Amino acid sequence: MTVVTRFAPSPTGLLHVGNLRTALFNWLFARKAGGRFVLRLDDTDAERSRPEFADAIRRDLEWMGLDWDQELRQSERMDLYRARAEALRGQGRLYPCWETPDELERKRRLRRMQGRPPIYDRAALALDEDERARLGAQRPPHWRFLLEHRREGWDDLFLGPREVDAASMSDPVLIREDGQFLYTLCSVADDADLGVTHVLRGADHVSNTAVQMQIFRALGAEAPVFGHHALLTGPGGAPLSKRLGGLSLADLRAQGVEPMALASILARLGGAAAPEPRLSLRELIAEFDPAAFGAAPAAFDPADARAMTARILRLTPYEAAAPALAARNADLGPRFWETVRENVASWDEAAAWARILREGARPDVAPEDRAFVAEALALLPPRPWDETAWKRWTDAVKAASGRKGRALFMPLRKALTGKGSGPDMSRLMPLMQGPAPRPEDVSAD
Repeated sequence: MTVVTRFAPSPTGLLHVGNLRTALFNWLFARKAGGRFVLRLDDTDAERSRPEFADAIRRDLEWMGLDWDQELRQSERMDLYRARAEALRGQGRLYPCWETPDELERKRRLRRMQGRPPIYDRAALALDEDERARLGAQRPPHWRFLLEHRREGWDDLFLGPREVDAASMSDPVLIREDGQFLYTLCSVADDADLGVTHVLRGADHVSNTAVQMQIFRALGAEAPVFGHHALLTGPGGAPLSKRLGGLSLADLRAQGVEPMALASILARLGGAAAPEPRLSLRELIAEFDPAAFGAAPAAFDPADARAMTARILRLTPYEAAAPALAARNADLGPRFWETVRENVASWDEAAAWARILREGARPDVAPEDRAFVAEALALLPPRPWDETAWKRWTDAVKAASGRKGRALFMPLRKALTGKGSGPDMSRLMPLMQGPAPRPEDVSAD
């Protein structure tokens, strides 16, 4: 059996890290099994679906390195859904209803007052032909799937054995009054048609599984193996959403977060092992195991992604770093990267160091240190500087001024680089190409 998984986002907004985690899990599962990964755009909601969001989804997945073997759009598959709906009608499993939203809400309130579950009472099934004709002349119906009142069980990839009683659920609406096919029908029809074997998705879909298993059976198709991973929350425990600022992939990319930093975190967050930096998706494929994850929600903090990016950059060899550096006009060679990579948390920070080395820096000198720094700059060794230059300079300044420790080193570092922290100065000075500050640049007015 060829394993087939799918990622099925709705192009109604930007992907956030919760969506990405689902995509990553499905991709890892398929690739580990040597199977196929399908991108399906669930765009049947014509009012909210936008081409620019579909483009952004593709762009985000490509940025992450998650390739797909097939792409399809539900908006182009209406003939399939009409055929499947007709098959369900022929079996008596899809029936018309005419209640308005207000009528349904009144029924739910009444059932709650009576201490009964607020599920649909199947009143439409009791209508005779005349009543149906009368209501049909007034407005088009919506269509519900007739559930079998039985317990549906499955062995969940993440959660283990699970069971849902379909008798506790309303017959789901599969087609709206305006004729729009809803997610439940389209998803099952597509999964069956594409031969999807495994569906990995968020735990908020657990109750959907019982309904979908019955629709698969009604269509004469075998249900896939389901797995429901715990949901992610934001740093404060709030649910993630497309409208939650700062957690979209576009936002994280703009913050300098690396795709492998996200993948390294999301592939383990909520699991038995703590996230560790990984330099390739191949490493994550080998490690991925749905059974290793717990059922409790896990919090995602963008600060962790930035910290993981810094860890990944420290591990990245020059050969892998060169394209990113070159794209930012920051490729000053292997020696530069070996010098700065321990002290940067993004490629943009590396590029900032490249500019300092090429062009020089504006000295950052406290007023009380101006006279000291001006005298120190007069003692700078002549160029070219080698790895002994920093020690020779600071030894000379120490002897002349009597300063030592932080009071000696910090003003000199900030005079040369404009920064209070950074790479080892003995390694940095030989890479400096720009003009060094002069005593008159920092002396007191």
